[in-house]
Amino acid sequence: MAESLPVDSDSLFFKLVRVVNLTARPFHDIVGKAHNLTLNEWRAMIVIASHPGVAAADVAESTGLDKMAVSRAIAGLDAAGRLLKKPDPADQRRSLLFLSAEGQRVFAKVGRTAKRREAELYDGLEPRELQQLGSTLDKLIAAVHGRA
Repeated sequence: MAESLPVDSDSLFFKLVRVVNLTARPFHDIVGKAHNLTLNEWRAMIVIASHPGVAAADVAESTGLDKMAVSRAIAGLDAAGRLLKKPDPADQRRSLLFLSAEGQRVFAKVGRTAKRREAELYDGLEPRELQQLGSTLDKLIAAVHGRA
């Protein structure tokens, strides 16, 4: 008797990963090339724009990216003049991160494209389905944090 695989293409986990991959894949061609921006830099920008003055560790926590990926993203944003770093008065070893004027400009422009893409993705869902999906994802994120 053949043993079934622990995860298959019908599993919810596989479907969740697939949605992330399918929605992230076009980023490079549609947005990344036009703005010289990586997907991880964009993810970091979202957190920094939403929470000005965060530290790199906070970006890693919010995005789920590992510290090295966040470090590379921050270095890329900094090299492109899209980031301001200020010393943390409570801990001089840490920097607080802010988008520069250039970073804010790029964030606004890319954000408009991202919002259109998001609207296309959600077009086939009812408002209550979107609300339920958001609640379910919040529960999953909380569960992952509880086990980390």
